[in-house]
Amino acid sequence: MAHTKAQRVSSKLGDFTVTSRTIPIALLAVIIGAVSAYVALGLLKLIGLFTNLFFFGRWSTALVSPAGNHLGWLAILVPVAGAILIGFMARYGSERIRGHGIPEAIESILINGSRVEPRLAILKPLSSAISIGSGGPFGAEGPIIMTGGAFGSMIAQFFHLTAAERKTLLVAGAAGGMSATFASPLAAVLLAVELLLFEWKPRSLVPVALASATAGAVRRYIIGLGPLFPTPQHSVFIGPEGLAGCVLCGVLAGGLSALLTLAVYAAEDLFQHHVRIHWMWWPAIGGLAVGLGGIVFPQALGVGYDTIGALLQGSVPYHIIWGILLVKSFIWAFSLGSGTSGGVLAPLLMMGGALGGLEAMILPNEGAGFWPLISMGAILGGTMRSPFTGIVFAIELTHDMNVVLPLLVASVIAHFFTSLTLKRSILTEKVARRGYHLSREYSVDPLEILFVKDVMRTNIAVLQPDLSRKDLPDSLHASRTGQRLYPVVGADSNMEGVVTRKDLRKLVHQSDGATLADVVRKNAAVAYPDEPLRVVVNRMAETGLTRFPVVESETSRKLAGMVSLEDLLHARVRHLEEEQRRERVLRIHLPFRENGQTSGVSGSSADGSSSAGRDVSG
Repeated sequence: MAHTKAQRVSSKLGDFTVTSRTIPIALLAVIIGAVSAYVALGLLKLIGLFTNLFFFGRWSTALVSPAGNHLGWLAILVPVAGAILIGFMARYGSERIRGHGIPEAIESILINGSRVEPRLAILKPLSSAISIGSGGPFGAEGPIIMTGGAFGSMIAQFFHLTAAERKTLLVAGAAGGMSATFASPLAAVLLAVELLLFEWKPRSLVPVALASATAGAVRRYIIGLGPLFPTPQHSVFIGPEGLAGCVLCGVLAGGLSALLTLAVYAAEDLFQHHVRIHWMWWPAIGGLAVGLGGIVFPQALGVGYDTIGALLQGSVPYHIIWGILLVKSFIWAFSLGSGTSGGVLAPLLMMGGALGGLEAMILPNEGAGFWPLISMGAILGGTMRSPFTGIVFAIELTHDMNVVLPLLVASVIAHFFTSLTLKRSILTEKVARRGYHLSREYSVDPLEILFVKDVMRTNIAVLQPDLSRKDLPDSLHASRTGQRLYPVVGADSNMEGVVTRKDLRKLVHQSDGATLADVVRKNAAVAYPDEPLRVVVNRMAETGLTRFPVVESETSRKLAGMVSLEDLLHARVRHLEEEQRRERVLRIHLPFRENGQTSGVSGSSADGSSSAGRDVSG
């Protein structure tokens, strides 16, 4: 009998909750992925156009570095002019164009039901292209993630979808944009899982992965093949000294990640609390810092893909490395804190590569560009708190599969370092400052793995349908005072309905000829012993009820017990006990002789308590 029940439970429950509804969502995601690829192409063309217009006075969409301009001291005014345009666009267009891009996407998902304003799909890429094209030391990935997400959300809003489905399509657009920009389809999916989806379910993973794959395939025809930063292949085996160097690399990358995060929000606090002019003009102040930094160190201007590529080839002189770490990091943090529009990924890659260039002076020689590459992945793992994204992203950017092990060590160490030293990442801190808390830890809900039969009460009072009114007071007095719901059970032990304690008291004091049958609720919501507690919690939320009678099955109305909200807390208590209770399960004693007895290895198990099953009684 028990085996039959177990088979019935296993046939109803599965590893994942997915339905055929995922199929049309996935088809929409494929379309969004293709659109996102063209959106990424458009953004890259816009960046090239504005860079050429601002610094070289020519009409061209080719990506060039602002460092080669011949404007002299006039170059200081270019970032200021671009920042003034962004300030006007933010004030009179949409304030949501300000910022990194990824925090705004997170906010849209968490707060706005995954609904993005259509105008944001135009203003965000335009403002970001102006910001980067006028010399802003930012990356294109944050804006393209927000822009791709905006297009995904817009397409989703034309259909009759839930907020969860809109979220999937928004993230599909974001992943598609990143996949097309960097030729990194797998890293784009991992970024979606680690930062945007807030779940690990096929209903969202499959559409997002298909959108990213579609964008990656379309990119090959409209932008070109990867890798974005080809590097010489490194050795598969680096030895103990090399792995020890990876640990040091992870610690240093974690320290730099923490400093960069603190610097960005220190700059934001400076503008928020000490700059008394309207926030529309703050980006202009940040632009002035960018212009001055560009005079001192021209390579700090713009995205800097050429500098990143040079770092990975190991061909960058030390004055360039120091310029990146000192000038680039300062103007990036200061201008980002001013509220301009731009991403964080490319600058982090550059600063991580520069840190690796310094480390190459003291760490074992593992080949040209090895330590810059490892440090890049570690910086992403530490700053964005997305270690797997950092690892895979570094591999897809370079196609160097031999660095998987060093990247794993350094990225996870950096992630661990910042998790210990900072409460939030550079991306989630902005969301927190707007009054929202975001937890990025994924675990199995204890309500998912415990069943109703594990927590239900069987020692409950029940009423018979033919109970007379004069016997009701005695029944109420005899029942447990904590019971608020009474099942009405017939002679065959089948439940005929329920009645509340409040209704029973009213019935006792009524003077008319009302009977127990008049107050019994026939179609009562019930629970089943083999249901996960998560299902019961959802049913409580849908019905507004906090206690259910438990019947044996959907076909049998035989009463098995009662489950209430208080009983469901037992699952949480058990989970807390597993997390907090420390015990030594095995004890090892050295052999010795005491009172003529010899003792050796002994074991002791944890104390536990269990409650015996009790029959339902009337």
